[in-house]
Amino acid sequence: MAYRCTVRNFTYHFDDLKMLLAKATPLRSGDQLAGVAAQTAEERVAAQMALADLPLTTFLNEAVIPYETDEITRLILDTHDANAFAPIKSLTVGELRNYLLSDEVDAPTLTNLQPGLTPEMVAAVSKLMRNQDLITVSAKCEVITRFRDTIGLKGRFSTRLQPNHPTDDFRGVAASIVDGLFYGSGDAVIGINPATDHVRTVVRLVDMMDQIRQRFEIPTQTCVLSHITTTLQAIEQGAPVDLMFQSIGGTEAVNSSFGINTALLREGFEATRALKRGTVGQNVMYFETGQGSALSANAHHGVDQQTCEVRAYAVARLFEPLLVNTVVGFIGPEYLYNGKQIIRAGLEDHCCGKLLGLPMGVDICYTNHAEADQDDMDTLLTLLGTAGVNFIMGIPGADDVMLHYQSTSFHDALYLRDLCRLRPAPEFEAWLLRMELMNADGKLMPVKNTHRLLQAAGL
Repeated sequence: MAYRCTVRNFTYHFDDLKMLLAKATPLRSGDQLAGVAAQTAEERVAAQMALADLPLTTFLNEAVIPYETDEITRLILDTHDANAFAPIKSLTVGELRNYLLSDEVDAPTLTNLQPGLTPEMVAAVSKLMRNQDLITVSAKCEVITRFRDTIGLKGRFSTRLQPNHPTDDFRGVAASIVDGLFYGSGDAVIGINPATDHVRTVVRLVDMMDQIRQRFEIPTQTCVLSHITTTLQAIEQGAPVDLMFQSIGGTEAVNSSFGINTALLREGFEATRALKRGTVGQNVMYFETGQGSALSANAHHGVDQQTCEVRAYAVARLFEPLLVNTVVGFIGPEYLYNGKQIIRAGLEDHCCGKLLGLPMGVDICYTNHAEADQDDMDTLLTLLGTAGVNFIMGIPGADDVMLHYQSTSFHDALYLRDLCRLRPAPEFEAWLLRMELMNADGKLMPVKNTHRLLQAAGL
């Protein structure tokens, strides 16, 4: 179906829903690279005007990628909850924006609405939002998940302790873990990106982290971010796997390029949950996403990168994940050119994920060839803190020495907790108090050279 809008006596034509969504998207380099971006600001405004008047029911009748050729489209439409959708069935995209921003909508209302929203509806409404709108709507949401601690409660804010090492050296990894724990980092997960995806390496890293966790009775979870097939082999070998990790995308084709499909994700989900290692819950999946992944795999089908990104969230919510992390600036300036585009994308991803019921974290990051710097990351960090982000990354010095990109440090998380009056996950906070790493006011305590964490790590 074609769409049109007249601006200043000129009528803009949009051939289908896919084109309308792409042209309405705030400017970003990835859509320009794909040739789907609006050619002018006026064309973008015209597309946004046409999108604002579009009935939400359109998204149930017109797919941006055909149902017959894409399992993500089938997943989205086959799992749509008509009863949850009923309260907003008569609205347009523009009216949905007004509804989400209205005083009558609170966290329970949004929770009830989640199954009735499709990714394309959510992507569409976000394209009509200013940054403050994205923050306001996100802050209303509360998405809580549990494994060994409780993540996502209001007034709480967690971090992934990311102790990567370029050679997977155990002593280097242990030093980073201890460093992060001293700064109160790691309540979302202690998660390592392995330098190699070998089963033997993964098993050894999983074992090492689990020994640390058990020795000090740390109420958190560990994860080695290997490919799902590697982690499944590690489980078969008896490795103490807490979380199953996988990168995912929003089209069947991009997931095929990752070597996965929903059936394989289901296998990983069931194998990990069968281990029953959680103590306060059984959310066992950890997913990572990022705008531009479908385009970089030439698997976007002409769909704009933000809509592709939000479609990935349909895959994630099928498996009730503990954590979903958009690695927002990691792919590079070909997809998000500068700090302004990275900030916008981070706020979009967080808001859209939360509206779909996901426990969203953001890796607030950039590559060294992007037109961005740490000041831009400070801005996004602060905005996400006010928006209620579930977690961010904690990396020594904010510089990942294995993946070679810039992210957020242990100090950045402390800044946000102090500024926004946020605390760690409750179970993890109680552990920090017991270990005399934090006082009752939420402030870090001086650590003596005789502290048992240091002695145990041989540091």
